[in-house]
Amino acid sequence: WRKFIIPQIIARFYYFCRMKITQDTVVTMHYVLKNDNGDIIDQSTEERGPLSILQGHGNIIPGLEEELLGKSQGDTFATVISPEHGYGEYQDTMVQIVPLSGFRSEDENEQVLEGMQVQVETNQGPAVAIVTKIEEEDVTLDLNHPLAGETLHFEIEVVEVRSAEENEIEHGHAHGPHGHNH
Repeated sequence: WRKFIIPQIIARFYYFCRMKITQDTVVTMHYVLKNDNGDIIDQSTEERGPLSILQGHGNIIPGLEEELLGKSQGDTFATVISPEHGYGEYQDTMVQIVPLSGFRSEDENEQVLEGMQVQVETNQGPAVAIVTKIEEEDVTLDLNHPLAGETLHFEIEVVEVRSAEENEIEHGHAHGPHGHNH
């Protein structure tokens, strides 16, 4: 009976002693992000490695941050995040038409093209916009996040959970494996 009971006790002890994801823990995870059609939008890769975030500091979308709470190293799960808990609903008011003459570059050969990302100044500071249309002397800019209005499907594998260092909490993000590297 010892062959069966003792391994079960050890396994349960290990499970309950694993560090849980809470505020101010650093979470390292592999992920796959898909849209409603099942198309992969983004994922961790061998080259980039897993993603590390500082839990509770807005490093990732609110819905995924909420789903991570209470998970531990080794946990795998799938979750669906609605737009309001992801990148927000698509807002038509975030689409603006501006004059083409307002785009200047140090390189006189550089052109504004549809699909291009540009940095623009807004009342809230700098923002990234996508050029969605160029018509005569007008440029249509979309300041919505590219995933605004999308339902997001995540597959997550929690690789590591650790307490954050004091300087990570001060800076509001996880640092790399060899310390501060931004």
